[in-house]
Amino acid sequence: MRWAWLLLVWTCVANAQIQVKDDYGNEVRLAAPATRIVSLAPHLTELVYDAGAGSRLVGALEYSDYPPAAKKLPRVGSDAGIDLEAVMALQPDLVVAWPNAGSLRAVNRLADMGLPVFRSEPRELDDIPRTLERLGALAGTQQEAQHAAAEFRARVRKLEARYSKRSPVRVFYQVWDRPLITVNGNHVITKVMRLCGGVNVFERLPLIAPEIDREAVLRADPQVIVASGLDGERPAWLDAWKAFPGLTAAARGNLYAIPSELIQRHTPRLLDGAERLCRILDEVRTRS
Repeated sequence: MRWAWLLLVWTCVANAQIQVKDDYGNEVRLAAPATRIVSLAPHLTELVYDAGAGSRLVGALEYSDYPPAAKKLPRVGSDAGIDLEAVMALQPDLVVAWPNAGSLRAVNRLADMGLPVFRSEPRELDDIPRTLERLGALAGTQQEAQHAAAEFRARVRKLEARYSKRSPVRVFYQVWDRPLITVNGNHVITKVMRLCGGVNVFERLPLIAPEIDREAVLRADPQVIVASGLDGERPAWLDAWKAFPGLTAAARGNLYAIPSELIQRHTPRLLDGAERLCRILDEVRTRS
């Protein structure tokens, strides 16, 4: 039964009518719009819904929790490991994936087996609407996807016009405490900072999510520290910076939290996080 299904998938790919390129330059080909989609990244699960194709999702990775309907999808693993048998059992005609350290081998294995795989690696704000449009093309929901993409771009232009030229604010974004992790200039969070007139004090570091030490933060002396915790809660470790009164952000009380799902996921909700960050930086400006 499974091999018969795979043969059908391979036949459909061979007679492809829909073709898009993913973020790695790979051609993704389908003979008809996808009707059974498996998502291997929470941000892609959300984007599939935003592109109007949520009803076509048949499985998703752990932590795919938005919109609420996504919580009911069968699970096919986590960032630490994808259950290939669970994916295959769902008989997908399209897999959407973010090939990271925990998923790369499994994603490549699925592609080697002949399944159409759309790989996502967003780095820029405009990668979000472009992904929406490509998912819409693959699922046959172009109208909904194009509407969502246009709405996203309009919100970006509005925020950019309002905030990007305001006096710069030096920002340290703290992903986690132990180990102490931040982001560099290639991360989409830094692009959000720039949208708001912020400057990432660690943007020149070579790794996209580098581990640093507290001495590096003290030397950089940011005007504001923004952090994200788990489940939308303000992380307790954020207030640990109050122990360093020589740090400008601590001395001025500029210690803020934004829910991680609004600032770390590459989805339209990223602009909800951007709006929060822009307001935070305006508060910081008034205290300078």
